[in-house]
Amino acid sequence: MSDLHIRNATPSDIDTVLRFWRESAEGTSISDDHDGVARLVARDPGALLIAERDGLIAGTAIAGFDGWRCHLYRLAVHPDHRRQGIGSALLAAAEERFVGLGGRRGDAMVLDRNEQAHHTWYAAGYAPQPQWSRWVKHLAD
Repeated sequence: MSDLHIRNATPSDIDTVLRFWRESAEGTSISDDHDGVARLVARDPGALLIAERDGLIAGTAIAGFDGWRCHLYRLAVHPDHRRQGIGSALLAAAEERFVGLGGRRGDAMVLDRNEQAHHTWYAAGYAPQPQWSRWVKHLAD
């Protein structure tokens, strides 16, 4: 995996990341637009991790820390690069970031229907918590 490079996203990556998510991520988010990702990168420049191989995005993860909890979103690996350890490398980088910030527990947003992703999360030591449900209210159109 020495040809894999993980780095923080910059504002110049935003449109490429959005295209990547349309192609590689499961599901969409209300924040999957230029302004939403730009706010993320501006507010927390270390949160959006990009895994590159041969100069192209092979995977992403958002590793957000609010000072209390560590949150993982948008773990996505390009279909041509799956099952090559990229998701695991991104999770390791995210966890390293969290530990460096003083985080003690990571939680992840994982679609129930995305069974392929469940294997990645389990392999990395994550497990669902059946006693919790996600409650959502959209604040914008």
